[in-house]
Amino acid sequence: SHAAATMAQRFWDAAAPLIAVTEEHPFLVSMVDGTLDLEKFRYYVVQDALYLTDFADCFRRVGDKMADVDADVSERLHEFAKGADEDEKALHRDFFTQWEIDDTNAIATPNTLLYTSYMIRIVSTRCYAEGLAVLLPCMWVYMHVGKCMLKLRKELGDNRKVVPQFDAWIDMYGGDEFEKEVKEYIAIVDKVANESDEETLKRMEEHFIMSCKLEHMFWDSAQNLMQWPKIE
Repeated sequence: SHAAATMAQRFWDAAAPLIAVTEEHPFLVSMVDGTLDLEKFRYYVVQDALYLTDFADCFRRVGDKMADVDADVSERLHEFAKGADEDEKALHRDFFTQWEIDDTNAIATPNTLLYTSYMIRIVSTRCYAEGLAVLLPCMWVYMHVGKCMLKLRKELGDNRKVVPQFDAWIDMYGGDEFEKEVKEYIAIVDKVANESDEETLKRMEEHFIMSCKLEHMFWDSAQNLMQWPKIE
């Protein structure tokens, strides 16, 4: 129904100014035109693989919380967890192989840890509606920037340096398959938001905005090759 569709849109609209800045993130723009430093992309891929492990875990936690509320949705959330853990990470593993990256001892850098810790806290200590909202930007913002990047790639035509790994990433997140999944997740959040009171909706919106900020900061980290400070 139209009423339901406006719920998740309300969160998006609240974060729209932020998302508009993310669309122009130098990390993403330089991925499209092929000028991104490979070292930054490698950093990003390693951090993103670490992030996805926790992201998948968060889906499972919310799925478990919803088991008695809506068995179908609960099962779907477990499938989303599997998708993050297997399908998305397959691309990362492919990159690791190509570049002979060993990520066995990789550690989360500050913004990665901040983002995952925040998500885990919300899905673990708050109601499932809030848990669903905190996980939404990771999917929706990625789909959105994926589409923006596809558009820019088309506009640039031959005026870009082709880097197959960047294109593979853009193709995945700008692609129809990912869009289908994201729209399905948006519908789940919509349905739950529609049944939530105003107080819960306010908190859902707060988490959505915070995750949008953390998404932006995640790309900042890669752009700046952020490391833990040496404390000595």
